[in-house]
Amino acid sequence: MADVTLKKSISSAMKTALKAGEKDRLGAIRLMLADIKRIEVDERIEVDDDRVLAILDKMLKQRRDSFRQYQDAGREDLARQEAFEIEVIEGFMPAKLSGDELQTLVTEAVAQCGASSMKDMGKVMGLVRPQVQGRADMGEVSALVKSSLQ
Repeated sequence: MADVTLKKSISSAMKTALKAGEKDRLGAIRLMLADIKRIEVDERIEVDDDRVLAILDKMLKQRRDSFRQYQDAGREDLARQEAFEIEVIEGFMPAKLSGDELQTLVTEAVAQCGASSMKDMGKVMGLVRPQVQGRADMGEVSALVKSSLQ
């Protein structure tokens, strides 16, 4: 395991934001650390990088949903705050996979588990999910798997 974990880099970024007086960024980073800490306390575990990515991915999804709702409601002030938090969280996520890379992973997973119909979608998603966590939109992955199994 690498010396610098994702959790440590988020903590380090919090200290940097605190010293630089970046109040908004500090708030967003504290929200991330609070979610991570909540999971650790609730489940009595020390989260690894994969779990941190899953937590951040969930936070991004929630923020994007809120952003759309705020925009639809004409609350630009709240939408801007959500957009800022999305930007901060995305800064800790790994680089996104291209469409071709994603298609290759799905094709390999289908071949690996011998999937032939939609009944096998769960098996394929089980293989693909850990490889793409935080690097692709799971809705997009699901659509690719469905199209590969038809």
